[in-house]
Amino acid sequence: MSTLDLARQFIDAVEAGDADAARAVLAPDAGIWHNFDQVTQTVDENMSLMAWMKAKAQSRHYHITRPEEIEGGYLQQHVLRMVNQAGEKIEMPACVIATVADGKIQRIEEYLDPAPSQKLRTQKSST
Repeated sequence: MSTLDLARQFIDAVEAGDADAARAVLAPDAGIWHNFDQVTQTVDENMSLMAWMKAKAQSRHYHITRPEEIEGGYLQQHVLRMVNQAGEKIEMPACVIATVADGKIQRIEEYLDPAPSQKLRTQKSST
């Protein structure tokens, strides 16, 4: 599988909210770092975030604008487009740099402004 195929497989799993499929392309000890808090999440923590987003959004779609293989991994620019439970549209542009080794994603560094996700945090729960 090519590096960009691996990247696409990961994004497809995240978009679908499929934790098993997402875990299948991540190294068990992978780290997921975000620029806005400079914290590196574990795979389990990242899967919890994915489940939270799935519960809070009616739909999620990653519009990939720049997939590029780079030495040791890939760079990906995308816009995450979501609709929250109240029907409000959310767009979050982001850039990801990922390290890949042995056919698994070892580390993800994600650069984004989390402010648009506030529309997920402040809506009333549908449960």
